[in-house]
Amino acid sequence: MAFSQEAYKAYFADAPDDVDVDGIDLKRVPRHIAVIMDGNGRWAQRRNLDRGYGHAAGVSALKEVITACVRLGVGALTVYAFSTENWNRPKEEVDLLMSLFASTLIDELPLMHREDVRLKYLGDMDELPDDTRATFERGLSETADHAGLTLAVAVNYGSRAEIARAARILARRCTSGEMDPGQIDEQAIERELYTFPLPDPDLLIRTSGEQRLSNFLLWQLSYTEMVFTDVLWPDFDRWDLMRAILTYQRRHRRFGGVSDDE
Repeated sequence: MAFSQEAYKAYFADAPDDVDVDGIDLKRVPRHIAVIMDGNGRWAQRRNLDRGYGHAAGVSALKEVITACVRLGVGALTVYAFSTENWNRPKEEVDLLMSLFASTLIDELPLMHREDVRLKYLGDMDELPDDTRATFERGLSETADHAGLTLAVAVNYGSRAEIARAARILARRCTSGEMDPGQIDEQAIERELYTFPLPDPDLLIRTSGEQRLSNFLLWQLSYTEMVFTDVLWPDFDRWDLMRAILTYQRRHRRFGGVSDDE
């Protein structure tokens, strides 16, 4: 679905008093938003529920954020779904997450088609269960021709591992004579990162009150604006997204330079 003023106004009607929808500059909406979706387990525990209920509730939050990003005209949304460190969680929780990834993708393919969302995966897919990997590959295939929002899902992803992988690829090219070591620059490394050819995120949002990167997009977040919120991910909605974007738009991005008023 193409971005339109009508769709935007309809989706963001009846905003709460603290969200100035008219104050959003649609020409300065982040091209790429990255999200660390944190707090599913705590959301469930506060309700005396199994952690799995929190992960399931987090899917609903993601669906709303995807739709909101489409309405806003965001180009890319990258979400941290499962890190390389998450394998250390209890086996029952890991198995549940893998099953949830697969079932959610199948269930939400109609949403991807309706909203013209193209899927992209970040991370090492080889270590995933066969069924989960096959479902991911189906999602990639079925959305490959979509031209709207790119939804990049980081699964079995770790940024240090991603950078090491890029270094190994470039080292092999140098060893084979395909490339000279002197040709290795920032652009050469970026081309071998999972995120290529997406632009670096303009805005990072982390939920649940935590204020750290947790091995997420360490290279790509060099000049990204960061917004941290105490809202647990299952409770995060379109209005929380708008609050984060309003905060982003109040900042002056200098990229190491000096602004005119300094």
